[in-house]
Amino acid sequence: MQNHFDILIIGGGPIGLACGIEAQKAGLSHIILEKGCLVNSLYNYPINMTFFSSSERLEIGDTPFVTTLPKPKRAEALEYYRRIDQKFQLNTRLFEEVLSVEKENGYFTVQSSKGQYTAAHVIVATGFYDIPMPLNIPGEDLPKVSHYYKDPHFYANQHVVVVGASNSSVDAALETFRKGAKVTMVVRGPEIGPRVKYWVKPDIENRIACGEVDIYYQSQLTEIKENSVQIQTPHGAVEIPNDFVLALTGYQPNFAFLKKIGIHVPHESPKIPTHDPETMETNVPNLYLAGVVCGGLNTHLWFIENSRVHAEIIIRHIQRRTGA
Repeated sequence: MQNHFDILIIGGGPIGLACGIEAQKAGLSHIILEKGCLVNSLYNYPINMTFFSSSERLEIGDTPFVTTLPKPKRAEALEYYRRIDQKFQLNTRLFEEVLSVEKENGYFTVQSSKGQYTAAHVIVATGFYDIPMPLNIPGEDLPKVSHYYKDPHFYANQHVVVVGASNSSVDAALETFRKGAKVTMVVRGPEIGPRVKYWVKPDIENRIACGEVDIYYQSQLTEIKENSVQIQTPHGAVEIPNDFVLALTGYQPNFAFLKKIGIHVPHESPKIPTHDPETMETNVPNLYLAGVVCGGLNTHLWFIENSRVHAEIIIRHIQRRTGA
């Protein structure tokens, strides 16, 4: 059948592409459905972002990722994975969202925004970048609030509040400060996050120490208004002028979608979807998880560099089971 495949992969990020490569090596037909552009999550990273991982740790398909600096930038990663998709001639369909996955008589029927497919096996490699963790405070829905950060120039000469102390928050604070923004960071904990890139952490700490970037530790936003924000600090509530809020509070997998297609997701945190770490198979036979989605709310558990092996694990399991 034209629209039947041995393996259907949901998600065209680096791990989804890796799964396609391994399927191809095993002689198994495959299709990759991606609701956005190729490696959509990476595309939505900040324009000037530098990866924490070195280039060789981001490689897939035994193909070298050559960069001029040890730590690749977003643009280099986009080009690398585009060339990977091209080199292996993967069966990738872009801007095609998966709407449903149903299993009957041992096969999956997958309905997308553009068509219908059947598959013997399905791999979910959807990541966690699509659904931000909400602040749940008044004013969060104002147009000036964003849970994503792209480019610093937009914030030149503006009063910007950056929520969080992670890599994304620190990068946004430093870049917007250097474009002339008046930056205030609001951090729940007592210090800048310990996972912040080692070459960036001293920079933000020095900017804070000399008063170039304001910061409220052990604090949280309580309300966002048109021209100001309210912050609850250890010393009481304060209100400061504000033009934009970058609520970089983290992201979560699409748990509703996982549940909809039959994968068990515990109610309690960290909501790690049920799967066998030895095979990556979920509670639904022949339905697998790959990549960062496996960590649930533990979004620092899996990265490209340590989850790319999931592709090999899954395909080996399929081969053992089917004798392919």
